[in-house]
Amino acid sequence: MTVEEFRASLRADEPPKKLTAPLQALWWDAHGEWSRGHDLINDMESPDAMAVHAYLHRRVGADWNANYWYRRAGRAFHRLKLEDEWAALVEGLLPHSG
Repeated sequence: MTVEEFRASLRADEPPKKLTAPLQALWWDAHGEWSRGHDLINDMESPDAMAVHAYLHRRVGADWNANYWYRRAGRAFHRLKLEDEWAALVEGLLPHSG
């Protein structure tokens, strides 16, 4: 799936089944369903899930909690616009061929 295909999938009522939990969390976030996205990754320990977890807490203004999850994910606190961070996470989490 490309970033464009991911964005196109946002027109549906449910995320594509083949998406990983971190990508599903970002999909739900784009639908204004922060809690649903957060619930998907809340107990996951992978760096990808923790990076999305950090982003989700940043989205709701809980920067102290976001910082905690960024550190656990091995990433610095991102100062990008939220929309840019969302797009970078989606692009980084989508499988790449080659």
